[in-house]
Amino acid sequence: MAILEYSEAVERKIILYEGQPYEVLHSHVFRKQMRKPVNATKLKNLITGKITEVSFHQSEKIEEAEIEYKDAKFLYKSKGEFWFCDPKDPSNRFKLEEEMIGNPAKFMKTNSLVETMIFDDKVIGVKLPIKVDLKVTEAPPAVKGDTSSGGQKQITLETGAVINGPLFITEGETITINTETGDYIGRANK
Repeated sequence: MAILEYSEAVERKIILYEGQPYEVLHSHVFRKQMRKPVNATKLKNLITGKITEVSFHQSEKIEEAEIEYKDAKFLYKSKGEFWFCDPKDPSNRFKLEEEMIGNPAKFMKTNSLVETMIFDDKVIGVKLPIKVDLKVTEAPPAVKGDTSSGGQKQITLETGAVINGPLFITEGETITINTETGDYIGRANK
């Protein structure tokens, strides 16, 4: 286990706080007047999903969480549960609640490979690739002169996710999406 200085708790770092794994969502190191520097962080509990604000002082040491990553295959979604299996052994199945996966859940395609995050021999979350290619299932036609909204329209993807995309995107196209932000990146290269 790595021990971090107070200022090393930065975005996307996974740390142990009160015995549980937390992902650092935001950190800001600052000094108030003549006091010692403080790292004000916003942490997300990877087991419960609860978000907490914690300030780490200069004298504090932070323990980095030991997270193991393992490949898994996404099978299907049923009643808020996401079912996965080991890619090498399809009979070895497990499920995760939608809250544990979070925002990336809407970009998971059936039979796609993802990375599971394992803490203390228990699966606590899923990591998708930052960019995924998805097919557009619904895209309303662009109306000439309709650029008051910055040339954007609502696009529905094959996973059911609805995102904003440019006016020129048509139904049936495959586009690239950023799974962390949900933003349109571009047309997929074939």
